This record gives sequence, structure tokens and C-alpha cells, in this order.
Amino acid sequence: MVPLEYRDDPDGYVELILNEMIPKTRAKWIDVFCDQGAFSGEQTRRILAAGKAAGLQARIHANQLSHSDAVAIAVEYDAASADHLGQSSLKDIEMLAASNTVATLLPGAEFSTQNHEKIGRKFLDAGVRVAIASDCNPGSSYTTSMSFCITAAVNLLGFTVEEALHATTAGGAAALRRTDIGHLAPGARADFAILDAPSYIHLAYRPGVNLVEQTWKSGKRAHTWHK
Repeated sequence: MVPLEYRDDPDGYVELILNEMIPKTRAKWIDVFCDQGAFSGEQTRRILAAGKAAGLQARIHANQLSHSDAVAIAVEYDAASADHLGQSSLKDIEMLAASNTVATLLPGAEFSTQNHEKIGRKFLDAGVRVAIASDCNPGSSYTTSMSFCITAAVNLLGFTVEEALHATTAGGAAALRRTDIGHLAPGARADFAILDAPSYIHLAYRPGVNLVEQTWKSGKRAHTWHK
């Protein structure tokens, strides 16, 4: 987003990003919000091109408030993830399905805004690789609960429980372009949670209830929840 001091000179802020921020960053990713009231398509391309030249990997926030060419830009720059996507067209979805870019959907935001009922099915049925994230922010999705996001994905976006759980774990790992997390298999990190429930289906069946009894990280017990 363009800060208030550059409200009348957004291109000046882009120059600051290109000439001051990117050369000094030690980050892995560069993420641009390409949408109404944020960066234009042209500005987004300039920022992503400079980031790529500096060795950063691309991500993009796209089509939350209005439709634009953001998805095409995400595919053009091989973005690991395109987030939001509520205003995406059928052509956008087809482009994502044919690309390496993960569609990261944000059920918490859709719960708050109630704009895009069952939109998840459009992406899933088209064969798009999908992730689910919390999008924790005080404006539209002030939650850190992934179990709530699983419930919202099932009830609002049209996911099955299995699809929502897969998008939350393996999909999230794919959005980070990591193969060592998000699943349990030989060679992967042993990161997992043990639920106090007879089935994973209860993640969606019992909204608002913390079902996590234990968490394990790299094969070591990290925390026990006391209820």
C-alpha cells in the first residue's frame, strides 16, 4: 500500500521501493498488493521485476477489491502465491490452473465481507492448487484461528473438510514452495497436531472450539493445551 505521505506521488513511492528498499532488503519474498487503491499493474510489474533482479521471489495480493490484470502478472512473474482473488474471472482461474502459482484464499476475510459465497469451488473444480490462510488483520479478518478458517472455507467457500484441511497444510506449504512441511512422509519435518476429537472432521463440525491437544515440531513435543 502507498503510505499517506506519498498519497499524491505514488510513483515517487515506487522509486523509493526500487532504489532504497529492495537494494537493502535481506528478505526472501517480495509481495505487491495490485488492486484498486493500491499499486497499478504497471507499478506492480516494475516492483516485481526489480525484486526478481535482486534475487527475491514473487508473491502478489490480487483481485480483492476489483478485477485487474493482477493474476496475469502473477503468472508472468511465476509468483509462488496470489492471495484474495475474490474478483477473479474465469480466465484468471484458467491461467492459475495452468501455472505454478498457488491460489491462496482467505475465508476469514470472506466471512467478514460476505462477498464471495462458494468461490472456492470455482478454483478447486478448475484444478487450481489452492491454499487457505488466515489473513490476520484488524480491517477484514482479525483472527489467527486456522480451525475457524477451515470452518469458514467449508461453510462459505464450498470446500469439503478434506479439501480445506489439505489446502491449510499441503497447500500452504506449496504457497511457500516448500516440500519439507505440510505433509507427513519420510524426509519431511515431523510437524503435526494431535486433536482431542474422534475425527479431523470436527475441525469444521465444532466451530470456535480449540481441539488441539498437542503440537509437535520436528518430531519433538512443543506444547500441550490445558483445557
